[in-house]
Amino acid sequence: MPDWVFDEADRAFMTEALAEARTAAHRNEVPVGAVLVCRGQIIARAGNRRETGHDPAGHAEISVLQHAGHTRGDWRLEGCTLYVTLEPCPMCTAACRQARLDLVIWGAPDPVMGACGSVIDLAEDPRLGPPLAARGGLMAAESAALLSDFFSQQRHAHR
Repeated sequence: MPDWVFDEADRAFMTEALAEARTAAHRNEVPVGAVLVCRGQIIARAGNRRETGHDPAGHAEISVLQHAGHTRGDWRLEGCTLYVTLEPCPMCTAACRQARLDLVIWGAPDPVMGACGSVIDLAEDPRLGPPLAARGGLMAAESAALLSDFFSQQRHAHR
């Protein structure tokens, strides 16, 4: 996706998601961060917590959706946009569809588990109901660098 499709607000919100990813890395989690925005305000934020929470579903996206649902008192999150530093996996893409988000904007593509067009496209699959609008590539270099640095450090630590 060309960079011109994103505006300054998109960049500001992705910067916040990147901050959540950095916080996750400090917890020794894979550095993925997410923020959920409604009417121009962040209503939930999270980073990965699979390791610290001993939770296979502890992805940043799932945590953000859960927090927002509790905050709003409704699992329906229409009118909201998710900003996440890595392309959502199948589990997270399905959860975003279930939450009825308006839009998902992601940073780096995930060539292994990406479910918004890189490996598979569950966001657009018509068999799953109304499509989930998704745009990728916002601040992708920064997101990819966080992941690359993290995994490089992990490899060095295990030598």
